[in-house]
Amino acid sequence: MTHGTDTLGRPPARLRTLVAAGLLAAVPAMPAAALTTEERAKRGGEVIRSLNNGQPQPTLERMREEFPFLAEATEAYALGDVWSRPGLDTRTRQLAAVAAFAAIGETAFMKIHAGYALNAGVSEDELKEIVYMVTVPAGFPRAISAARTLSELFAERRPSEGGTP
Repeated sequence: MTHGTDTLGRPPARLRTLVAAGLLAAVPAMPAAALTTEERAKRGGEVIRSLNNGQPQPTLERMREEFPFLAEATEAYALGDVWSRPGLDTRTRQLAAVAAFAAIGETAFMKIHAGYALNAGVSEDELKEIVYMVTVPAGFPRAISAARTLSELFAERRPSEGGTP
């Protein structure tokens, strides 16, 4: 256990509760004429295709096969409600997601959102700066894990020796 984390490497329960409460307080109530789940999921699908260069998201599609409710909830709420909100541009939203996932040690999700960030015009150097920033609130082990994950992503996205990306 490192300073400021529980035995699972997470921030203390009180801090997690405060962050969750802050996030809930920041989300305004849905308007009286709320969208249907189908409309929200459709909007979420549009968001994912805009982030992923017109393609569906493979992790979400695999989840849809075995966990359709979870996939629908992700698409409707996370993407359709939250990700499509005004107030932040795509680039800023992706930088925030990369930082948050890196800080909590969710490198698989961080990698997905780092790819979206690159698609949105964020540079590799900017993503590296996010990792450096993670050392302050989350510590070196989380930042090092995030750095390894970004190195994998950068290598996957760089053109191969034969000239094919």
